[in-house]
Amino acid sequence: MIRYCSLSIQRSVRTFMTSSTQSQVAKLCIVGGGPAAFYTAQHIIKTFPECEIDILERLPVPFGLVRFGVAPDHPEVKNVINTFTKTAKSPQVRFAGNVNFGIDLSLQELKEAYHAVILTYGAEEDKTFGIPGENLKNIISAREFVGWYNGLPRDKDLNVDLSDENVVILGQGNVAVDAARMLLSPLDELRKTDITEHALATLADSKVKTVYLVGRRGPMQVAFTIKELREMINLKDCSSIFEKEHFQGIPELIPNLVRPRKRLTELLVKSALETNPKPSSKTFRPLFLRSPLSFTGDSKVTGVEFDLNTLQGEEFEHQTAISTGVKESIKSGLVLRSIGYRSVCADPGIPFDKQKGRVINTKGRVDHGVYSAGWLSTGPVGVILSTMSNAFETGANVVDDIRQDIINLNEKKPGLRAILSKLDARGVQTVSFDGWEKIDQEETKRGKALGKPREKIVNIGEMLQIAESGKKLTAKG
Repeated sequence: MIRYCSLSIQRSVRTFMTSSTQSQVAKLCIVGGGPAAFYTAQHIIKTFPECEIDILERLPVPFGLVRFGVAPDHPEVKNVINTFTKTAKSPQVRFAGNVNFGIDLSLQELKEAYHAVILTYGAEEDKTFGIPGENLKNIISAREFVGWYNGLPRDKDLNVDLSDENVVILGQGNVAVDAARMLLSPLDELRKTDITEHALATLADSKVKTVYLVGRRGPMQVAFTIKELREMINLKDCSSIFEKEHFQGIPELIPNLVRPRKRLTELLVKSALETNPKPSSKTFRPLFLRSPLSFTGDSKVTGVEFDLNTLQGEEFEHQTAISTGVKESIKSGLVLRSIGYRSVCADPGIPFDKQKGRVINTKGRVDHGVYSAGWLSTGPVGVILSTMSNAFETGANVVDDIRQDIINLNEKKPGLRAILSKLDARGVQTVSFDGWEKIDQEETKRGKALGKPREKIVNIGEMLQIAESGKKLTAKG
């Protein structure tokens, strides 16, 4: 009887402590305003409504790669913005744009203001080859090229020279294929999208006829998806030409492949071996088993020298490219490098793996009260659904740590009030979500005048001026 009473008392104490803790409001800060940020916030407010979440974004506008990374001719992918908007308008969430983490605010200042800080600021640094000639003019990253045609402010003045008939894209992922499609798409089709007017003007004068999509391994290791491949194959006035010899033995492997890879490989084989190129003025040329050795040219790139490879290893997923010693050159007046991204360490207080280019974390846990999600946490892998799964996992871990008192809600935190005070003292103009909606309305208005969904504003000063007409960001309480 005594033992039973003791256990009952223990359960009552735990229940009281848990309910007491959960009655407090969790003040949380998310750094970054892209998909990982909104998915993390979405999960937290659903599973732990007693919270206040402030999303701090460097640009005056939200949505990150959904706005600046998704191709203009993929409007259906951008529909997720509707879900993010619903999250942003939740009573627990506030958006603060034009806040540059690591410059305007430090990690320590955020930790002092919030019970937990979730870092989701993505991956923005390009990986490079480190080979001779890489600094020649007109060798640019695919990320910059995508930012240029998608209206990313820092890439608006990128000098894209399309005066040569040949373009080489190094890399065979979705971003590389998106770039190829933009270069080869009929202009009339692009005019219907939200591609920027400055990009349209440059593409209108383009002399590009052939785009080479070059990978160091073979057809079985391509990183693009079947959707991107199908769009290229069906592109108007463009023929896709493959090297048939690189598909020897591949049809026999298809029956044993898992479904996504099986469907992709079936389409690759059909396109390479069974379909005759259609008459067209432009050509898409996927090339395999080539590693760049150097870039040629005096001040501007004129070509790429390659080392031809062979594959080594039994399982195709893990096969490595081995040099054959045979060299090949391709003439090109523009080279796009699309071999991946790295995150940067925005604050010295972040545990960061420089070699891997991402924050050091265990399932989103970085340090006491500090978490990470998205590409900053995992590296630049997967699609938006992958980011969603990772963000949900981080959000769940934050909530678990709150419920287990690892995050102490009894410790009073000032939250946004302290942050706004610091930003105001430092002369930083913040943009509320209402301010973003004023920008959104203006972009839509300008787009309508041009017969397109929107015309993105690429000048930050202009964005801030428009946003001033919106409601000011204020702290609760």
